[in-house]
Amino acid sequence: MSPAAISPGLEAPDIYAVGLLFAGLAVLVAILALTHQSARAYSASIVYLALGGVAAGGVALLDAAWLDLQDDHETVERLSELVVIVALFATGLRLDRRLTWRAWRSTALLLAVVMPLTIAAIAAFGVLGMGLSAGAAIVLGAALAPTDPVLAGEVGVGPPGEDDESEPAFALTSEAGLNDGLAFPFLLLGLVVAGGASSSDVAEWLAADVLYATVAGVAIGAVCGWGLSALAARLRERSLVARELDGWAALGAVLAVYGLTQVAGAYGFLAAFAGGIAFRRRERDHEYNQAVHAGAATVEKVLELAMILLLGSLVTVAGLEVPGLAGWMLAPLLLLLIRPAAVAVGLVGSPLRPGERAYVGWFGVRGVGSLYYAAAAVGAGVLSTDEATTVLWTVVAVVMVSIVVHGVTGAPLTRRLLGEEALRREATEPEPEPEVATRR
Repeated sequence: MSPAAISPGLEAPDIYAVGLLFAGLAVLVAILALTHQSARAYSASIVYLALGGVAAGGVALLDAAWLDLQDDHETVERLSELVVIVALFATGLRLDRRLTWRAWRSTALLLAVVMPLTIAAIAAFGVLGMGLSAGAAIVLGAALAPTDPVLAGEVGVGPPGEDDESEPAFALTSEAGLNDGLAFPFLLLGLVVAGGASSSDVAEWLAADVLYATVAGVAIGAVCGWGLSALAARLRERSLVARELDGWAALGAVLAVYGLTQVAGAYGFLAAFAGGIAFRRRERDHEYNQAVHAGAATVEKVLELAMILLLGSLVTVAGLEVPGLAGWMLAPLLLLLIRPAAVAVGLVGSPLRPGERAYVGWFGVRGVGSLYYAAAAVGAGVLSTDEATTVLWTVVAVVMVSIVVHGVTGAPLTRRLLGEEALRREATEPEPEPEVATRR
């Protein structure tokens, strides 16, 4: 058949042209959705999830060829992987806090206590409530453990250099930056258990997947981020890099850091986050770093919205039926009980007040990182087909619910928290001394 553009007479709309029309509208919607986002009562991610649903309906109506969430799991895995690494690098660029135990205590507790408790609780529900094997249940817990660095960033810290970095915002942002990488060992543990773990397998997992991959990932990211920042700043000062290309340096830097780390057999997600922190620390006040952050933040948000749009377009009625009642019940159980309870227990020794702990407990936002882990688990080929399908679609269900409920509650609850902090500061600040008139 001849292309529609050169065929004589009128014909039915070409699917490719319809796709271009939708893509153009999606870009325009993205511009509107990302403008003055903090002033709205809902997240731009909700808009894009809805657009994805419209796209899914159009694909079904036109009977157009499109990706399948499970059959094309490798494509979904690679696309979500790119989104996550850019988001992690950009998240690292936002954090200015000193690297001390006291400053990062809340983050350490969220990672060392809250995340394992969350994985264990989800895994227990997977076995007892969903009938999954132990290995598949651990995989499900590991996939749903990471909080999303972009979606959590909407309630986290702002651009670097801002002075209003609150403890809850920092805790959410830093947790999201690190738990995407630290969930990897648990995912691999689930696959090891599903494959019939022996004592030697567990020992190899501890040595290679826990100790080496974690330490090497952080080290490679920190060294490379520091070095790339120094190199880029010097090139910029010598006018060897065009000012209008500053923002693209973030993409080049994170791809290089991630690729090198993966070649070394370590965790690239940890390296991406550590690289962003090191890049920022090298010359914190350099104008170049501000431009790199601005570019990274834009790429980060656009990629995230594009991935959520893709996710929505891949949803089918048959797929949503896969988790069953138990799988769908995991969403409110995780958001309303498991996450808040784990945070309440895990942050007992943190500097966060009870109200701030409740805030952090509520905003355990699930997103693209969870989708990546689920797709990677399917690609590993260790789980049975039925269990892999159940894990994948249960993760999709939880992510969709999280995007909606956290997207709606993010702005009002954040404004309330900031208002309470402002009142607390006013109450604790000493009153100015009255001026005493001097007699001439």
